[in-house]
Amino acid sequence: MLLALTCAPAALAQVSDADRATARSLAVEGQESLDRKDHAAALDRFRRADAIIHAPTLLLGVARAQVGLGQWIAAQESYSRILREGAPEGSPEPFFEAIAAAQRELDALAPRIPQVLLSVRGPDAADVTIDGEPVPRAALGVRRPVDPGEHTVRATAAGFAPVEVKLTLAEGARETVALELTPLAPPPSASPPPLARAPGAGPVASGSGTRTTLAIAALGVGGVGLAAGAVGGLLAVGKHSDLSERCPGNRCDPSLQGDVDTYHAMGTLSTIGFVVGAVGVGAGAFLLLTAPRSPQRAGISITPVIGLGSAGAKGSF
Repeated sequence: MLLALTCAPAALAQVSDADRATARSLAVEGQESLDRKDHAAALDRFRRADAIIHAPTLLLGVARAQVGLGQWIAAQESYSRILREGAPEGSPEPFFEAIAAAQRELDALAPRIPQVLLSVRGPDAADVTIDGEPVPRAALGVRRPVDPGEHTVRATAAGFAPVEVKLTLAEGARETVALELTPLAPPPSASPPPLARAPGAGPVASGSGTRTTLAIAALGVGGVGLAAGAVGGLLAVGKHSDLSERCPGNRCDPSLQGDVDTYHAMGTLSTIGFVVGAVGVGAGAFLLLTAPRSPQRAGISITPVIGLGSAGAKGSF
């Protein structure tokens, strides 16, 4: 095989002596690597030699190294290339011997190559890969030659959850892999839909509802406070009149001390009630008057109301 490089046909006459010597040296190293089953080194040396002087003898070394590495699909193509290209008339006899050897080794290799049939259920179109290499959609559903060993098959499609299958293919295996893609769950809504509003309703002012509620609550508290203050004041006045009659000169009998304490408590209650009422009514009025206006609130009015035993405020909103 190696001597054939020195007696190549006329097409090789264009190669310099230095290149011819380099290719011969690489071929020797490649054959030695094959003999000691260092297939990676053999593949590197034969490829380099064939790149300098392309010959069936060197390409045969490439194919044999690929078989040793388990790259059977690549080796099948290398053998087939030798057979397709052949050798021109007048080529060295080793060239024809290499072609014959390629045919024998290809016939022996072909039935040993594993095959896998890939099918996808789910979407009409899916992207399928074997070990990261894309598989044409036209190749789905038919047997596909694959190198022996471990492989990862993955299928993806827009709107579907990806699916991945790992398998180990033995020599001569025939496997079927069914990939079923399931639709992804729809993402949760980012925000609730807006509330429906009656036709013709005006725009809602931001925060106006909350301010109105607080204002009404404050007015309610203020009304209760004013009412409590008024009632407490009236009772205190009545108790004061009673004590004035029973305590001439503001001097009361010790036995009336309880009535005196009651009078003072009523006065204190009346004062607290009026203070709370004034604060509540003032706060409520302020919140209503400063709240954002909407068409429905254009006619707000507040009127204080004080009567016998009661006090508060009334308004229209």
